[in-house]
Amino acid sequence: MPKLSTRLDWFSESIIRKMTRIANQYDAINLSQGFPDFDPPQELIEALKKTADEGPHQYEITWGSPLFREAVAKKQERFMNIKLNPDENIVVTCGSTEAMMAAMMSVCEAGEKVAIFSPFYENYAADTVLCGAIPIYVPLNPPEFTFNKDELENAFKEGAKALILCNPSNPLGKVFTRDELMFISELVTKYDAFVITDEVYEHIVYEPSKHIYFASLPGMFERTISCSSLSKTYSITGWRLGYVIGPKNVIDNCKKVHDFLTVGAAAPLQKAALAGLAFGDDYYRELTSLYTEKRELFLKGLDSIGLKYHKPEGAYYVMVDISEFGIKTDVEFAKRLAENVGVAAVPGSSFFKDDVNNYVRFHFAKKKETLEKALERLQNIRKFF
Repeated sequence: MPKLSTRLDWFSESIIRKMTRIANQYDAINLSQGFPDFDPPQELIEALKKTADEGPHQYEITWGSPLFREAVAKKQERFMNIKLNPDENIVVTCGSTEAMMAAMMSVCEAGEKVAIFSPFYENYAADTVLCGAIPIYVPLNPPEFTFNKDELENAFKEGAKALILCNPSNPLGKVFTRDELMFISELVTKYDAFVITDEVYEHIVYEPSKHIYFASLPGMFERTISCSSLSKTYSITGWRLGYVIGPKNVIDNCKKVHDFLTVGAAAPLQKAALAGLAFGDDYYRELTSLYTEKRELFLKGLDSIGLKYHKPEGAYYVMVDISEFGIKTDVEFAKRLAENVGVAAVPGSSFFKDDVNNYVRFHFAKKKETLEKALERLQNIRKFF
């Protein structure tokens, strides 16, 4: 029999999705894979019901329905403070997962290099390898998880054509400061490179941190491929609606990749989602307030248990230090946590390039009662380790 592709040897199956299966196996509270256990806004549910009756139920224009692209452009112009042409600057994708892949394949040739901050969301390394590029990892150094300027510049000296920037970041919840972003902008200008952003948590940021769109920085729109989705902002992770925003020449390439990769995102869901994209500023303030309360509840619970963690500035994840338990690997710890304590987390090693085994990641995008139940179970953690 012929050999299979060896590029897949670079990575394993998704550890995050695997932990959901383990959570289901042991009936554990799933604080691993980052999706809510509460409903999206009622306006979206009602819009979906109406669309089920009225349609459309067939293909839309490949790169997104005109109404959806216009709504995305209007909403993002408001927050990014950038003028967007819905025909030239936007491609609608099947979630931000496809958006990132389309962006990568649009700007990277086989054998070229891509800089990735570590820790990182596991898809980034896989995306890099799948498009034939080579990852260069730049550490974010604890306790504040900041980057060393020389180490970052060395990645560009080594030939990085693009940098993947997740802001706010998964898994850390780090929100990059303006000074950090300006330094990155200086490097990509100096070394003639791109920045591919993952900004799906753009509206989940905690005071006093502020999210700054990289594309909004002086001179950066032409060098930035902005990827995001509706999943986290509107609690519709299963709808798989994402988009790429960028300059026309990049978007023209993204349209080609997207057309042959997935053809198009679901037409009825694009129509139903218009209700969310039309929300006013009050919705986003309430979203921030909602997740601020959840963060405070969960972190206070971790404090009462005596667990050490890195305080997130954005997104809805928290990295917990498990060094005290002396378990050989975080993978073993996470499995035993789900089986014995009844709470599922993601082994932190899945986010790091180096051999780091002293973290697990929890998420707190859950109902108050779910979080309280999880914290109650975690009170017993030292009985099992």
